[in-house]
Amino acid sequence: MRRMSRCLLAVVLATSVATTARAADVDPMLPKESEYVMSMNFKQMMESDIIKKYAMGQIKQALAGDDIKAMLETFGVDPLKDIEKATVGFWGSGEEMNYVGVVKGKFDSKKLFDGVKGLAANQKDKVEIVTEKADDKEVTLVKVTQDGGKPMFLTVADDTTVLLASEKKFATGALTAFNKKEKAKLSKELTALVLKQDDKASMYMCGVTEGKLKDIPAGSFDGLKQLGIDGDKMKEQVEKMSSFAVTLNVGKEVKMSAVMSMKDADAAEEFNGTLEKIVDTAKTFLPLLGGQQPTAKALIDDLTKSLGTKAKDKDVTLSFALTAKAIGDLAGSDE
Repeated sequence: MRRMSRCLLAVVLATSVATTARAADVDPMLPKESEYVMSMNFKQMMESDIIKKYAMGQIKQALAGDDIKAMLETFGVDPLKDIEKATVGFWGSGEEMNYVGVVKGKFDSKKLFDGVKGLAANQKDKVEIVTEKADDKEVTLVKVTQDGGKPMFLTVADDTTVLLASEKKFATGALTAFNKKEKAKLSKELTALVLKQDDKASMYMCGVTEGKLKDIPAGSFDGLKQLGIDGDKMKEQVEKMSSFAVTLNVGKEVKMSAVMSMKDADAAEEFNGTLEKIVDTAKTFLPLLGGQQPTAKALIDDLTKSLGTKAKDKDVTLSFALTAKAIGDLAGSDE
């Protein structure tokens, strides 16, 4: 299961599908504590040409392993067909990081629960069925103890929705929001940011950072001195970031954009100037790597040509694009 999750996560972080933009929805099951939202559209990702052509074989091979195959059959889940979308709201940092995740798809809730009962009987140290009160009713949760010792709690809302959370109270809170059809409760600022995102992208992540970047350790950017960049000044620039949004899309090419909204237009111009220096240096050294890694040459060429940053009003946008040929060469395609 862990190998499968890592495989799918790696694909999500690497690619997504480009379609006509549509404003993202604000999921009512995400708690008001959320500071960041990540959305992953598995269905669109699995249907993309690049995934089908260059990654589907490896994904199917990973899912065909005896242990994973048996587990998926036990739960009655086909990740390539049944999982449509996952949205996560999270807040805090490090060991204090909390989250609520909403997984949409097609599930057999009875088969899922029967499978979990079997796991709980055979792996008592890792899987446990627990109960918690929510609205004066007993709610059944699955407690999964992860490798680091921190538990994760899961529950099935219905045959289309599975919920997961870092604590019992967050899992039951999400379930209550589902059952009562509550309205979205994210902060005004985060709600506005989510509504700007493209719901058709295979992945986006956004968050409100205003006032939250003051704890960056001194000297964090000292390594940039050799590029002629004052690390302390860059730290001050980053602290003026009020929000960010990262989107990945794939059509005939892979596109990435990171939009960083700053305190004001002057702050945006200043930060963009710093990023331009970093980008220019990267474009100088990237071709040298291409000569050492033949399979990555097309990808490095694409980065060298497309990597760029620009400022407009309060926003600074860093972006790049990769062609299908670059992805194919890296994947070892003969085409």
